[in-house]
Parts: sequence; structure tokens; C-alpha cells
Amino acid sequence: MTTHLVHAIGPAVLKELRSTDDAGRRMVPVTDDEGGAPLRCCLRRSRRGERVALVSYAPLRRWAAGAGVDPGAYDEQGPVFVHAEECDGPAGDGPPFDGAHRVVRRYSAEGRILGGRLVEPGDLEAAFAQAFADPAVEFVQVRAVEYGCFLYEVRGG
Repeated sequence: MTTHLVHAIGPAVLKELRSTDDAGRRMVPVTDDEGGAPLRCCLRRSRRGERVALVSYAPLRRWAAGAGVDPGAYDEQGPVFVHAEECDGPAGDGPPFDGAHRVVRRYSAEGRILGGRLVEPGDLEAAFAQAFADPAVEFVQVRAVEYGCFLYEVRGG
């Protein structure tokens, strides 16, 4: 069985985003009065009363910088929720945020989009297996359908 490695936003990047996000804005922490925000730092939903922030994040730009490639026109940034303070990171089995329709977007080693797929609730593992069956796929991004927001990155194991 193939293992798919789910990646939350890493601690070093979170430290930067909590200072100045990828749009150049300072973080503005708030108390989450309702709970339920999808946190990209620990890959769970926020709990009522937690301190969170909505920051701008450019996942492909940051990946491309580490990979030494130019994201070109595929570079984009968008809103993500994170804890306002350092947290323990992800804990749990299975793909996070799997209870709703998702888009799995496939990328090449050059950072180019190879396609995407709408995924039914509970079918993320099968979508990952299908994506990584293509040797041209370097990684995938899981995104929310309703707003297109980045949720997390997955790499083959």
C-alpha cells in the first residue's frame, strides 16, 4: 500500500506568516467565537474561543522557491486560517477535512498544473492514489470547493 504524506504549513513558514503574510500584511489575531475554521497549521477545525488569524499564503510560490523552479503564472496566494500562536501541529490519521467535496489539484516537478479532480466526501485516499499513479505528478494540493482555498499539500511516500 502506498503512503501519502500530508503536509500542513510548516513551523518556519508559520512563524513568518504570523509576522508578515505572503501579501505583506501583519497578522491580526482574533478570538474565534464560533469555531469550525479549517486550521492549516494543525489540520483540524478551530474550537470556540481559540485565537486564530486569517493570513494570505502562497503555497506554490513557497514550494517553488524550495524546489528552485519558477511558479510562473501558476503563482497565487489566498486566505488560510492558522492559530495565532504556535501550536502542536497535526495529529491524526487519514486525510484531514475529508468530510466535504474537495478538489485535488496535481502539479509537476516544474510547478505546473497537470489537472484537477473534484473528489466526493471520503474519497481523498483514492484520489491521491490515482494522482500519484501518474509519474509526472510531484505533489497535489487539496483545496476547498466553495472558495478554492488551499487546505494542504500531499506528496507520495
